[in-house]
Amino acid sequence: MNELFIQGLSIDWDRIGMRSYLRDIGSIRRTKHLGFQSPITFFVGENGSGKSTMLEAIAIAAGFNPEGGTKNYAFSTYDSHSELYGAMRLKKGYRKPGWGYFLRAETFYNVATKEEDYADEFHPSARFHEKSHGESFLAVAQQQLKPGGLYFLDEPEAALSPQRQLTLLLEIYQCACQESQFFIATHSPILLGIPGAEILSFDAGEIRRCQYEETESYQVMEMFINNREQLLNRLLGSQEERGGDI
Repeated sequence: MNELFIQGLSIDWDRIGMRSYLRDIGSIRRTKHLGFQSPITFFVGENGSGKSTMLEAIAIAAGFNPEGGTKNYAFSTYDSHSELYGAMRLKKGYRKPGWGYFLRAETFYNVATKEEDYADEFHPSARFHEKSHGESFLAVAQQQLKPGGLYFLDEPEAALSPQRQLTLLLEIYQCACQESQFFIATHSPILLGIPGAEILSFDAGEIRRCQYEETESYQVMEMFINNREQLLNRLLGSQEERGGDI
């Protein structure tokens, strides 16, 4: 039995304008239905491939604020989200999440500021602005990831060192083992290595399942580590031929 909170989705393209930029994103344009099979689903792909757009739409359709936070966060700094969520219908399981959080790298400053505004004597502020970006980012994850929750993470590795990414990997894995569900858009070959995770690639104009070793994040990192000198000589040599200099 599929016990996931969100088991799939469908998109009604009749509810999306003919001139919408969503119709120019191949991976999204070709999607009418999408199913999920694992407590941890990764969205991967090149910049502009549509992975964050899809993650954002699912999060909003699930009841989260477009800029992030818990479902209790209700504010808007700048409305930049797409109309996709309004045309999306989520297929939900019989269980309901007991908690949830939407963590976005690009709007984290706004959420951290609003967290201070929402604080009171019964809910003191974590004072994220007094920590480094990486420390505050990881602190949110460690405080907000709880068993039986629904979580959306958009490029969570952006502020984290490789060591802290391993810490986050452990937090995600342990939480998923305690009946939580995650949707994560990432470029991190570290996070993508979580055992048992489902990886959906948004490259090549379609959404398809792939293996860890097939992801561009893994392949580029492997190529760089194993052939660093040759690769740099080729790249920097081409730059020198064009007159580049440090």
